[in-house]
Amino acid sequence: MHCFAPLVRPNSRILILGSYPSPLSFESGFYYGHPRNRFWPVIAELLGQPVPHSVDEKKALLTGSRIALWDVLDSCEIKGASDASIRNPVINQIGPLVADSKIQAVFFNGAKAAQLFARYCPPLEIPSFRMPSTSPANAAWNFERLKKEWAAILPYLQNKES
Repeated sequence: MHCFAPLVRPNSRILILGSYPSPLSFESGFYYGHPRNRFWPVIAELLGQPVPHSVDEKKALLTGSRIALWDVLDSCEIKGASDASIRNPVINQIGPLVADSKIQAVFFNGAKAAQLFARYCPPLEIPSFRMPSTSPANAAWNFERLKKEWAAILPYLQNKES
């Protein structure tokens, strides 16, 4: 199964990259579909917006805030949602997407996304940051701690240039 298409607009300023969608994300039809994944609550709280529930609300939150979203992997063999079980990865073409955009920084949602990118993708000429995973499997990070770390996205979004 292939990952979702990138959600990117001409005015996107940051790109958040996950590793690969979970089965619940595929079932829900969009990124971070597990009900206990903290991605949507963290991003909404940082942006001062209500937590989105529908796919359309999620897309509107991101695009209205100049956030692009994609995954490092286009496809792979994986057992359930276990990033540790990933085999035979096929990488998305992230470099060209970034080069043809106004994206100023990349944020990896979790160590596995950063690791896959570092192993298989050419380096980018913009800053990149490994963020703590918002997955419910990352129980060591509570909501407040995640929010504090993920606040690193805000300076890139506050730049009001077109």
